[in-house]
Amino acid sequence: MLEKYDIEVDMAESAEQAIEYLKSNRPDAIFMDHLMPGMDGLQAVKAIKGNPQTAMIPIMMYTSQEGELYVGQARALGAMGVLPKQVRPVDVSKVLYELHLLPDRRDMAEPALHPVEIDSGVPVERRPQPAGGAPADWARRIETAVKDQAVDIRRFIVASLDSFSTRIISDVRNSMPIQGADPIAPPPPPPKSAWPWVAGILAACLVAVAFAASWVNARNDLAGARAELAALKSTNAELQRSRLDLSATVKDLTAALGAATSSAQPSAAAESGSSSSPSRAEPVPYGEIAFDRSRLEVLRDLLTKLEAQNFHGVVKITSSAGLFCLSGNATDGYQPAAPTLPVSRCDLIGNPLDEALSGQQRQSLAFANLVAGVRQRTAGAITVALESTGTTHPSAPYPARTDSLTAGDWNKAATANNRVEFSVESSTP
Repeated sequence: MLEKYDIEVDMAESAEQAIEYLKSNRPDAIFMDHLMPGMDGLQAVKAIKGNPQTAMIPIMMYTSQEGELYVGQARALGAMGVLPKQVRPVDVSKVLYELHLLPDRRDMAEPALHPVEIDSGVPVERRPQPAGGAPADWARRIETAVKDQAVDIRRFIVASLDSFSTRIISDVRNSMPIQGADPIAPPPPPPKSAWPWVAGILAACLVAVAFAASWVNARNDLAGARAELAALKSTNAELQRSRLDLSATVKDLTAALGAATSSAQPSAAAESGSSSSPSRAEPVPYGEIAFDRSRLEVLRDLLTKLEAQNFHGVVKITSSAGLFCLSGNATDGYQPAAPTLPVSRCDLIGNPLDEALSGQQRQSLAFANLVAGVRQRTAGAITVALESTGTTHPSAPYPARTDSLTAGDWNKAATANNRVEFSVESSTP
């Protein structure tokens, strides 16, 4: 379809070949398939947009996948849009016009006038005459219409001039003085008074006094606000330290409670007809979505083993987010700070990527297909439950903030808390 528009097209059989091609070539646009051997289309889009040398090349996805989830993921990674596999030529032309790869349609329009030759040999422009027309009859009609129009215009001009002259004569007569009448003396000017000046000066003085009073009040309010802000910063630092200490205490209590009740779990599971297995945790590097990559492979292996064992129950997957020491800003994005940077100089301590994602955006398309596929294959015998706890349940305590604490030590705890846990609960007696 693209070659029909006289566009030069280069092909790459895989995403890896495309990335290698872009090292020495700069195309005007990229049409990217989704399912390819090796790296898929979404991963390729992320790699191309992550390279400053190729980030400005527009990318159009080309796939059979449907649904708002896939379109949202493609646009979030930087794709311009998504075309279906059953694409129509009109869709392709629309995209090419938006990419300015085709000329404007108005430049391609043919002129409505055509040059012809007359007796004098001078070329003129005229519209083509309809077949079977009568030029002499049309010329007579046009001449009659022009004469009638000229008569009407002449009548209108004469009537307008008569009306205009009558109005001028009437105005001149009214402006002439009556003979024998005494001229009317102009009224004397009113006496000048100094009170307006006095009132203006008093008003200016009042405005100046009000402005000075408001400036003093604003200055006092600003000083008070600065003092309150300093107190709030101090209180916030104390609350942060208290929250970290409280998290460590809760973790210790939870571990003690789990050890105390571990002996009672087998009997309770036997009575209720269900059992659970120990959980397994997988770390999530900063910048990756929770339910993808290595976590996808762990889930695939786990589901394969459970299906072979004719398992009936729930696979529970819980994601937790770590609070990282970050450098950057909201416009250009955040990255983990240098390991030697003091924690007090971090631009942000948090996890803005995890906070910005909704429930569906935390899982890749392959992860969602795997969860839906196992539920369909097992007729609901195996279900997968996804849960996100955010930053409220850290597994590793964060170090106390001191002047010597570095971003590397802080981010070790954040990496341990940025994890995904897998647990299995059987419903078979």
